[in-house]
Amino acid sequence: MPFGLLKFGLNKGHPVPRALPAESDLKDSYDIVIVGGGGHGLATAYYLAVDHGITNVAVLDKGYIGGGNTGRNTAIIRSNYLTPEGVKFYDESVTLYKDLANDFDMNIMYSERGHYTLAHTDSAIRTMRWRAEVNKHFGIESELVLRDELMRMVPQLNYSDEVRYPIMGALYHAPGAIARHDAVAWGYAAGAAMRSVHIHQNTEVHGFEITKANGSGQRVTGVKTNRGTIKAGKVIQCVAGMSGVVSDMAGFKLPLKTIPLQACVSQPQKPFLDAIVVSGSLHVYVSQSSRGELVMGGSTDPYGVYMTRSSLDFKEGLMMHMLELLPFIGEVKLLRQWAGMTDMTPDFAPIMGETPIDNYYVDAGWGTWGFKATPVCGKRNAEMLATGKVPDTIAPFALQRFHDFKLVGEKGAASVGH
Repeated sequence: MPFGLLKFGLNKGHPVPRALPAESDLKDSYDIVIVGGGGHGLATAYYLAVDHGITNVAVLDKGYIGGGNTGRNTAIIRSNYLTPEGVKFYDESVTLYKDLANDFDMNIMYSERGHYTLAHTDSAIRTMRWRAEVNKHFGIESELVLRDELMRMVPQLNYSDEVRYPIMGALYHAPGAIARHDAVAWGYAAGAAMRSVHIHQNTEVHGFEITKANGSGQRVTGVKTNRGTIKAGKVIQCVAGMSGVVSDMAGFKLPLKTIPLQACVSQPQKPFLDAIVVSGSLHVYVSQSSRGELVMGGSTDPYGVYMTRSSLDFKEGLMMHMLELLPFIGEVKLLRQWAGMTDMTPDFAPIMGETPIDNYYVDAGWGTWGFKATPVCGKRNAEMLATGKVPDTIAPFALQRFHDFKLVGEKGAASVGH
């Protein structure tokens, strides 16, 4: 149990300290400017301070802390990916997540549930077996379970053959977990601010100062905002769905498209579903929160648009497939619905590392799996910014791979339709 929770419970007055200091003026210059105050940007600032002692850092967000995709996801954490590069990367993130509550002295409500990716066809069974073998090769707990065993493990599901997609088996990933996404964002924010990192909310980036570098290249030297221009030694953008817009300001293109991804929660129910259940064929994923809500999501919208509006079409399609999996929830009412903006790359893997602009770095292309990568992104971004060298963990996700045709190919591990 985090000591902060214990102290809070035993203290008569229940004092709640301010998580972030009062808003301050922008300094004229910072060693590092982080564009984006979501989980990845805040984690980068935190690890810069904790691991490398670099605190002359500014985090800029045009809205409020965690108001973007960090606060709009379904909080699933896993490492059962398809490629060796992805498996090793996300496994480090899961390891870091397990210690975050103690690192922050804050309860992030981390809860291991077991993650089941359902297979409804023979080809899906082969894919789950493939993923299980790749996972086990790197020491990650994943295995293919067939229908009879799955019925014992997750008896709540509908195993009838009289449905469109009968359940044939699943990839079982025991370390699969959920956590409170807001707590993760605020834990990183509070930890960074405590170490003198400046976090500036309502600070929108309008452009960058770019000068000629040695030779024929270009170099970033400053960031233009609605509150003035800041000199910057290094810049990294961590802005999720706005990645293409921000990179355009810096003068280079990213190979991605931005598409809304919607989700919803039901009214609280008595606990009945401990597992995290995903179906790529049905385009659904569901878990039950600690408050009893069913947290549900599905495929991305079929078109690209920079909006976070909800739609009736998504809700109708999702509910139809949810009722195929869990027919007894037909009378359960929805509590709320929302959307985030996913930035999808051609190979469904992220883009991390250097860009054509010297001292300008990128953390983008997360699609539907950015939350689970929060700790490892922060850790390795900080290492890269502090040392000037790209860590081996994130090297496979370089922007250059699209030029060199060295794609990673994580589409088979996304678990939802795109």
